[in-house]
Amino acid sequence: MNFSDNNRLRMHATVRQFSTSVLRQALIRPPIDVYGVGGRYATALFSAASKQKKLEQVEKEMRTLSALIKDPKLSSIVMNPHVKRSLKLKFFGDAMTKANLSPISVNLITVLADNGRLTLTADVVGAFAKMMSAHRGEVICTVTTAHPLDEANLAELKVALNGFLAKGETLILETKSDASILGGMIVSIGDKYVDMSTKTKIHKLTKIIRDS
Repeated sequence: MNFSDNNRLRMHATVRQFSTSVLRQALIRPPIDVYGVGGRYATALFSAASKQKKLEQVEKEMRTLSALIKDPKLSSIVMNPHVKRSLKLKFFGDAMTKANLSPISVNLITVLADNGRLTLTADVVGAFAKMMSAHRGEVICTVTTAHPLDEANLAELKVALNGFLAKGETLILETKSDASILGGMIVSIGDKYVDMSTKTKIHKLTKIIRDS
């Protein structure tokens, strides 16, 4: 390799590094980070929609996309690893055209298809929904108990959880029942996760006894 070749390689690397830096600076970050591959695509989608002031429109279109991928006929093609990407995109594209989706949403599906990630569509939609919820100041909290909570306990729980919120935030509470945790509760609020279930306490106690 001669000197000229070396210079071209260095120049190419410099340009690529500069382009990456510019892209990072231009990215509008969502109010919360959602990790994983789906979260990265959702972050890019949030940035694009935010720049075009179409966050609410894209949010509605994500709900449409969610319904589309649940359609048995479309899902059997799009989620089939043996079907060619071009064919998947054609079927998905026809469905999106019929649903009159914006170029932002269509571009998302095109990129997912090009990267062989169409099976992650539901993950991207879910991640974007979390970002939009945080954008509105909503804090999603999921509480799992062994048995459904009565009205008195539910009201007391809401008061306690509201103490974690900052000014202007709104609690969105979802309760679930799972008899396998035996008792206590598991709380997931924002990026915090607290396992106070009887099942976990028993496991910890058992481990202590075994290790002693």
